[in-house]
Amino acid sequence: MTAPRPTPTAEPLLQVRDLRVAFRRRGEPDTLAVDGVSFDVAPGQVVGLVGESGCGKSVTSMAIMRLLPRRGVQITGSVKMDGEELLTLSEAKMRERRGRDLSMVFQDPLSSLNPVVPIGLQITEVLRRHRGMDKEKARQAAVDLLDRVGIPDPRRRVTAYPHQLSGGMRQRVMIAIALACRPRLLIADEPTTALDVTIQAQILELLKEMVAETGAALIMITHDLGVVAGLCETVNVLYGGRIVERAQRHRLFGTPRHPYTHGLLRSIPRLDAAAGEQLEAIPGSVVDNLPWAHACAFQPRCPRSVDRCVEVTPEAENTGGRLLRCFNPVPASAE
Repeated sequence: MTAPRPTPTAEPLLQVRDLRVAFRRRGEPDTLAVDGVSFDVAPGQVVGLVGESGCGKSVTSMAIMRLLPRRGVQITGSVKMDGEELLTLSEAKMRERRGRDLSMVFQDPLSSLNPVVPIGLQITEVLRRHRGMDKEKARQAAVDLLDRVGIPDPRRRVTAYPHQLSGGMRQRVMIAIALACRPRLLIADEPTTALDVTIQAQILELLKEMVAETGAALIMITHDLGVVAGLCETVNVLYGGRIVERAQRHRLFGTPRHPYTHGLLRSIPRLDAAAGEQLEAIPGSVVDNLPWAHACAFQPRCPRSVDRCVEVTPEAENTGGRLLRCFNPVPASAE
């Protein structure tokens, strides 16, 4: 029986403040992939990072985990877990915290898993390093983990190689590795990409159970608003490396205020739509941006742009529990 879900505490487990990630190339201007992102995650809370590909979601998560390359990348700001600054931790201490305190489910399990190492050995490596288990106990724990994530015949599968498993099974193995040390913070980066709907539902249910049983915090990174609707409590909508809207899930879906959020929701197929009704699309591409330094990055694609949008940077305003960065938001008719 699933344990009752703990109520998130007031004290955040993770605090991200003014996080910036710039990619540098010789002779060319820096590319600012993440531009001043700030958010909190409390124990037992599920927080979503939402947006199109290229908006900075995955780079944010990689910066939190300290997995970006050192050369050609500049990271500034603050990422604190339990009040300890992760960005300035020594590499040795950060390695100890990864897997034990914070862990990540990567977007592509086939490329994330070692193709020449059995999946059982990839799980036991984590258990032996962070939990000090001997070889036999770690193997039994690996079998138990595979069984917990729903892989059939786990005693046989523990000796299988990644290419011998289906996409859904490989994703479950990634979740098993991430959960092996019962981390207090789990980051799931597009965990249901390229999976069929049935497997998606099973993996999302597994993540829900993990949060409920352990009280861990979960950051869900996705472009699928259907996933957000069924899992996340607080949603951060990113565009051009900045959070343009943040709200509690029901408020965000009920009354989206930023034109980008509104456009994302209008582009989702609805069961109650009239027959033959066409989906709306956000015009242009995510690369059609203006610099945040002196404008709104979304202006070239925005149907509600005004003159100020190309002259002044919109500041983030936080009122009534909603953060909004827009000069001409969608009317809050339902609020």
